[in-house]
Amino acid sequence: MSNSVLTDIETLRHRAREHVENGAITEGYKADREEIIRLLNESLATELVCTLRYKRHYFMASGIKASVAAEEFLEHANQESEHADKLAERIVQLGGEPDFNPDNLSKNSHAQYVAGSNLKEMVLEDLVAERIAIDSYREIIQYIGDKDPTTRRIFEDILAQEEEHADDMSDLLEGL
Repeated sequence: MSNSVLTDIETLRHRAREHVENGAITEGYKADREEIIRLLNESLATELVCTLRYKRHYFMASGIKASVAAEEFLEHANQESEHADKLAERIVQLGGEPDFNPDNLSKNSHAQYVAGSNLKEMVLEDLVAERIAIDSYREIIQYIGDKDPTTRRIFEDILAQEEEHADDMSDLLEGL
């Protein structure tokens, strides 16, 4: 059992009415909200850049093994888009503004947008981008720790899927 002490009901009720304009951000929120929003926006940019790269690869895939790769590209593009939506939603919950400005996406993204000129290069670039996301999200999760369990859980869920994506791209690369 933890050494934590639970707050009595009356105190919880009183605190809930104070600063009600802060929405989901209560007195118990321990993270640096502005820094978390910055990390979420960088991750949003990463997911959007990855969505665009996967979409391009879906449409540009050609060659004898292209249909299998194209299916993976499209599935990953859709999942990266879902990740972006979750990140944007959390930014708003924390009182921030999600940055969808196209001029900022490449600057803020952890992963680069490298098109690749053939199927093997496309798969390789997607694998590199997934590996970047894996490392950066793992570091963000460690940075957040127990200060913002909701944001940490979002990143943990995204990280698990990015690891699956990397595994898929690794398998595809071996087959090319």
